[in-house]
This record gives sequence, C-alpha cells and structure tokens, in this order.
Amino acid sequence: MDQVFISSPVGTLKLSGTAQGLVSVQFVDDFNASTPNAIPPVLQDAVIQLEEYFAKKRTVFNLKLVPQGTTFQQTVWQQLQEIPFGKTQSYLQMANKLGNPKVIRAAASANGKNPIAIIIPCHRVIGADGSLTGYAGGLNRKKWLLNHESPVAQQSLF
Repeated sequence: MDQVFISSPVGTLKLSGTAQGLVSVQFVDDFNASTPNAIPPVLQDAVIQLEEYFAKKRTVFNLKLVPQGTTFQQTVWQQLQEIPFGKTQSYLQMANKLGNPKVIRAAASANGKNPIAIIIPCHRVIGADGSLTGYAGGLNRKKWLLNHESPVAQQSLF
C-alpha cells in the first residue's frame, strides 16, 4: 500500500491507497508534513483534489474509493457521499434514509469508523438539534470543515 503525508488547513493528512483506489485519509497529529515527500502515482489525483478542495476550487471529489469495512458500514459511507457540499444531515435523517430509524446508533458508529475523512464527508452529519456532535478528527476540525463548506460566508464579529 502506498502512502503520503500532506499538510492541510486542518492538520497533517495521511493518504493511503493502491492501484484499485484510495483506501484511507486520516488525520495525523504527531507528524510534521513540512518535509516534502514524493507522492506515489496512485495518490496523485487524491492529493490534487484535496488541495483544490482546500483552495475552494472543488466541491465534489472524483476518485476511486476502496474503503474497507462491513457491508453495513459500506452502505453508510455510500449514504454520506450523497450529502451535498455545503449541506448537513442529522444522524436520524441518515438512519431514515437507510430505511430504519432504529439503526441510528449503528449508523453513527459506522460514521465514526469512516476511513476516508473529508472525501467521504462524515463531517456533514450533525445532531438533530443542529449541534456539532462527535467527530473522529475532533470537533475543531469538524467546525472548520463545515465553515469551509458554508454557502454563506460569515463575517466574524471578533
């Protein structure tokens, strides 16, 4: 499996992939990506598309994804990819779209195990009351990503 570390506005990202596609995008807190490392050919498109996303030049990713997980997790991760850029959805809405509101906890668990952060946009799932709920990458990153995708540029009062 090939991998590369890249710097981003939300910290260092570790991308892993094979010739079949992108396997994971993970937040890495204990690595300094300031030293350039060679980008394996199988990860070049992913790096370019993430850079475009952070530069506000991309709202949809077009990559071959091969996340590893159970059939249910795969279904949840597919559902996450249907949440449009700049939009959010609650865990209950996600469970309802999966066909059963009783799977809300299982869907939330699968959401938290998403191996391809940002590209499979688990950060777009929020609490039913609009609150920022748990995020494997940390709530500070979730807030940054949602603000980055906000269709309304908000001016800070501080």
